[in-house]
Amino acid sequence: MSDNGADTLCPFEPKIIGFLCRWCSYPGADLAGTNRIKYPPNMIPIRVMCSGRVDPTFVIKALADGADGVLIAGCHPPADCHYQSGNIKAIRRYPLLLKMLEQFGIEKERVRLEWISASEGTRFAQVVAEMRETLQRLGPLNWRVGQAADEYIRCQPAEREVQ
Repeated sequence: MSDNGADTLCPFEPKIIGFLCRWCSYPGADLAGTNRIKYPPNMIPIRVMCSGRVDPTFVIKALADGADGVLIAGCHPPADCHYQSGNIKAIRRYPLLLKMLEQFGIEKERVRLEWISASEGTRFAQVVAEMRETLQRLGPLNWRVGQAADEYIRCQPAEREVQ
């Protein structure tokens, strides 16, 4: 065994998908970067026109494809939305999304809805850091939609040859 630490287990680093509003949250993330505010590099940003356009299936797909958590970030309600009521739509969808996650057996802490304006780079960095800590505490998701089907196929007896 070597003493360089290479054979020790690396700490879990969660993969976070961030659906960021094009008008507020994405520029907030950009501000955090241009101001050189330190935050974990675990979040992969996806720019959407509005938080109200984030369909629950986007979140489920992100989790099914290997994300450990999803951040949905938009303009501050009620009046900051560039599309008038998109953030209100996101607020209405969020409890339904949490119910769906519960039915799939996924912890609700893995998905977070936040309001971050273009001038809140520090807040953006704080939210990503908090989410990373939460996901590290929860551990990897290891969830796949087709997992039950894969288990079923694997347990089937091999085909017999016809003689």
